Amino acid sequence: MPERGRRDQSGDGKSGDKRYTHNRDYSGYDAEERGTAGDRRAGENRQRDMTTASHRHEGTSRRPRETSGDLSEMEYYEPQPKPALYNFRYILTSRGICQLAEVFVNLLIIICAGVPYSNNGGYRDLASLGGLYAYYYGGASAFTGADAKRVQELDRLFHELKRPPYIFTMAAGGILMIYAFAMLGLGIFRVPFRCPPVLLVEAVLSFLIGLGYIPGIAIYFIKLKETYDNPICKEREQMYKSKGHQGFDCKYNGADIAEGLFGVLGVVVFIFGAVLAIRAFRSVRELKKQRTNQDDNF
Repeated sequence: MPERGRRDQSGDGKSGDKRYTHNRDYSGYDAEERGTAGDRRAGENRQRDMTTASHRHEGTSRRPRETSGDLSEMEYYEPQPKPALYNFRYILTSRGICQLAEVFVNLLIIICAGVPYSNNGGYRDLASLGGLYAYYYGGASAFTGADAKRVQELDRLFHELKRPPYIFTMAAGGILMIYAFAMLGLGIFRVPFRCPPVLLVEAVLSFLIGLGYIPGIAIYFIKLKETYDNPICKEREQMYKSKGHQGFDCKYNGADIAEGLFGVLGVVVFIFGAVLAIRAFRSVRELKKQRTNQDDNF
């Protein structure tokens, strides 16, 4: 009995060892399976998160920027919006206001030259019509006969004599006004921002135009001086003075003086516009450098 008992106990111990070994091996296998399944689920969750994030960022039109090899450290940035094709707020900027001033200065120059050009100032012999005309327009202040014809002839010659300076002034003012309108239009449609060399061209042209006003004003007054010193103007002045008429003097009138003042203002405005164009070119160049550096960093 004792030996059998010892054999039974030893047999139980062996069977127990076997059962313990079996259980230990199974538990190790189960732990390995759970670890593998956990890694697989973590990978699936990571892939699903990446897919969801990519879909979300595609909906918002954003692109990923990788900072390292780890996918968890991916950053996103919003793409820069495309600039608008036009900007009417440009008119309220310093360059826009300066270009509007250039337009109005040349418009005033055209008006000041057009008024004396369109005014013939000829004498009308209304007294020769008789009746009430002779009563109201006749008398000692009226030209009659040969004097009336001579005054009318002098008026016609004087008008033809003074036309060239005014024609030249209106043509130059119209061309410069179109130029100012063109520069204003380029600024509204953001052409200088897309092509900065346009600003350099504008600066050079504006500076040359500003300097060109100076000889233009000088030539204008020299031609007017020649017109007023002409014997036709002197004879016409004497005939009107003989009858007591005023306003036919051979000297500069108010429109001529205003023309010169607006010309001086044109010198200031165009040279100031050239300075603003150079400053705008520097600003645009710096802005483009900053954007290029940002794009390189991305």
